Amino acid sequence: MIYELAQLPVHKEHTETFRQAFAEVVPLLIRAQGYGGHLLAQGIETPELFHLIVRWRSLEDHTLGFETSEDHRMFMMGLQEYFSEEPRVYHIEGAAFATGECLP
Repeated sequence: MIYELAQLPVHKEHTETFRQAFAEVVPLLIRAQGYGGHLLAQGIETPELFHLIVRWRSLEDHTLGFETSEDHRMFMMGLQEYFSEEPRVYHIEGAAFATGECLP
């Protein structure tokens, strides 16, 4: 299992409209082959920095599949006007999140 980690810097004055724009384009991501779920989270200390984590079946599903697709082009077109600088994207390999009970 592969996780795509993307740091999405958004203009401070557009954080709410960015959330709305993301909601409009996320179906393009969800229907990608190998897609396994995602989380979009806004920074607490830096609310203009969003973090997108996408689970992929394989690196190729993301890089050779989605990133080269028309859906990816449309996904990025729907978001690019909100970015204050180029997003940073990298990948990690791992299993699903472990869960455990908190100790008192």
